[in-house]
Amino acid sequence: MTDLNQFLSRAERLLERLEQFLPPALTEPDWNASVAFRWRRNGKAAGLQPIPRPHQIRLSDLQDIDDKKERIVANTRQFLTGKRANNVLLTGARGTGKSSLVKAVLTEFSGQGLRLIEVDKDDLIDLPDIVEQLEGRPERFILFTDDLSFEDGEPAYKALKSVLDGSVAAVPDNVLIYATSNRRHLMPEYFAENAATKHLDGEVHPAEAVEEKISLSERFGLWISFYPFSQDEYLAVVNHWLGEFGVPPEAIAGARGEALQWALLRGSRSGRVAWQFARDYAGRFEA
Repeated sequence: MTDLNQFLSRAERLLERLEQFLPPALTEPDWNASVAFRWRRNGKAAGLQPIPRPHQIRLSDLQDIDDKKERIVANTRQFLTGKRANNVLLTGARGTGKSSLVKAVLTEFSGQGLRLIEVDKDDLIDLPDIVEQLEGRPERFILFTDDLSFEDGEPAYKALKSVLDGSVAAVPDNVLIYATSNRRHLMPEYFAENAATKHLDGEVHPAEAVEEKISLSERFGLWISFYPFSQDEYLAVVNHWLGEFGVPPEAIAGARGEALQWALLRGSRSGRVAWQFARDYAGRFEA
């Protein structure tokens, strides 16, 4: 009996040592603290942290992208009412409103139970743990990843691909993934890969490397593409924000030349550049 007690004592000490190397159990966040959360990892510990002051932007603040607003709003409304809806990939030119549109959707629908969880690209390997924590909750969750792109061989690539479509475990119906990217297929594309494309009996057969890269973006059921603004669209956004910032109408009319010069110096006509100019210009009228 003494030998057994000694064995059990050694086993207990061994288990205590092993526990030091195990990640701590996930704790429930305060779901009432915010409508937006961020997945944070600190060493072995990870969990959802409320965002005290989410960026409040309205759908009406987003100018000249009405067709894109209609598509994502319709998809989100279907999701909130328990109907079938798609994961969304927003791609295209920088500064044209991709991430702002997702934030505006949260502002529009947070009162109807919509919640947003921001997940950095490097933390996508934790997606199964995040999804497991959300299953069974009454809220509807958008997992949001901004500026998404991958290099070859990144583990987060396979984790996202698995959660989107390929895992044995089904994603709960209260979770969707919305992602933005400057790359349509989320991964770099090389000329050599396209050169390996074959033509057989008049049909095009992409190389395996190209097929692999396309397969991830195709797992998003809804693609929304953004394009650089025309001069008139850019100026319309400038005028909108100047009005929102309280600039007098006569001063707004006189801002056209400076707004165009600002865009020229930045090398871009986009909603972001328009907003930045409007902040600078409006600041001159503040007491």
